[in-house]
Amino acid sequence: MQTPFGIVDGDGHVTESEDQIRPYMDEPYRSRGGQIRAGHNYWDINLGGRLGSVAKDAQTWLDAMDEGGMETAILYPTSIGFTAALIWEPDVAVAVCRAYNDFLYEEFTTVSPRLKSVALLPLQDVDEAVKELRRAVTERGHSGAMLSAIGAHPPLGRAQYFPLYEEAQRLGVMLAVHSSTQGIHHLAADDYQRFIEVNTFCFPVGLFRHMVSMMFAGIPERFPDLRVGWMEAGCGWVPYWLERMDEKWKIRGADEAPMLRKSPTEYVQQGNWYFHTEADEKMLPYTASVIGKDKLFFASDFPHWDSEYPHNVQELLAREDIDETLRRNVLRENALRLYGMA
Repeated sequence: MQTPFGIVDGDGHVTESEDQIRPYMDEPYRSRGGQIRAGHNYWDINLGGRLGSVAKDAQTWLDAMDEGGMETAILYPTSIGFTAALIWEPDVAVAVCRAYNDFLYEEFTTVSPRLKSVALLPLQDVDEAVKELRRAVTERGHSGAMLSAIGAHPPLGRAQYFPLYEEAQRLGVMLAVHSSTQGIHHLAADDYQRFIEVNTFCFPVGLFRHMVSMMFAGIPERFPDLRVGWMEAGCGWVPYWLERMDEKWKIRGADEAPMLRKSPTEYVQQGNWYFHTEADEKMLPYTASVIGKDKLFFASDFPHWDSEYPHNVQELLAREDIDETLRRNVLRENALRLYGMA
């Protein structure tokens, strides 16, 4: 596809399997019994293969990028990546994350400079997560790291994570809070009976949970240079959630969020938090007017079941309700800023 400028995908996915990751694990973990993919679900996510596809190798990704006019794609995990946050044994989580990060480096990012990646971190042990972030960035060239929105870890505003935020800020790399539908009991979504309910509910609510925690803990004040991405729930929720947080901050902030010197909305407007937007979101222009044109980025979500790539690129290029500055920012410039490639 011919595009007026190189598209940057802020969030695409590798559909890795256990068979691909296990060979990269150190012993004794490589030979341990049991599966390394925790928290299985039984949903027919792809509806018998009618939706989505697979992207287990670099060439599949490069071919897809050519089809949609992409210049660069930042790759996130799928099955092993999102279930790593559910592993009960911290040492096993460390081994799985290291193996995944090495797998991405060896089989994707070294194949082509067009392919970038984020690291997987074992939040079960924050000290090890700090070490792995440093290794993944300095030795494997990852462009940041993913923090799962669902998993066996407390909300991300807790003080235990501050060393991780300090290290990410020191390294100059981003952290991405990414929703999923693994471990749905952590969001009280295990009462639902259909995947359409689980997916609709979990993706935004997972981000709601952590944004409240990180904002009222004063993360944007404590770590003003830390870039944070909020992934895969669109952007229409952001004005509502900021307005709600602003209201509570005005009433109770001095007592219960004393680190915040400004309103939540002002921190987002003036800071380094970035938000994914869907191509067809009616709220896109309004959200940009609230938080700024420099805070929203495009994500293909290829090859997942609900991805509309490459049609979503065409749709954003054709929209008449956004100006050229916002269009280019969404499709390119803001992702470059988020990932420190500008």
